[in-house]
Amino acid sequence: MPQYQFNLGADAQAREVVTQGLEAYNLEQMKTPGGYIDIELYARDESGQVVGGLFGHSGMGWMYIDYLWLQSDQRGSGLGAQLIALAEEEARRRECVGVFLYTYSFQAPGFYQKQGFEVMGVLEDCPPGHQRIYLKKRLSA
Repeated sequence: MPQYQFNLGADAQAREVVTQGLEAYNLEQMKTPGGYIDIELYARDESGQVVGGLFGHSGMGWMYIDYLWLQSDQRGSGLGAQLIALAEEEARRRECVGVFLYTYSFQAPGFYQKQGFEVMGVLEDCPPGHQRIYLKKRLSA
């Protein structure tokens, strides 16, 4: 049996090898064009300051939103719904069938459900005393 070295900690070069290897394997299996494409979408106020935004990527026929954040005074203003709508528009342009994301019970699960997302899973005690909630939304053409 071969002997391996294990290293715990940040290693940008090793991370790139693993990322490229998995993405190449996935692309071989998918039989669909497009690969992985990042999305970054930011909202700025009149002075050019970022007051909200989201980022993630698309691939395997889905848009994955990794982060969505709004400055506290922007919450409830409709800005979050606008960001989601623009991300969905971009997902359709990329021929995605849906949008996937997760949030925490102390964040905004109700907001996402109002935007048409449905809960597809819950991880209890993540973090302890809370939940990580996985949501998806199928997109119409």
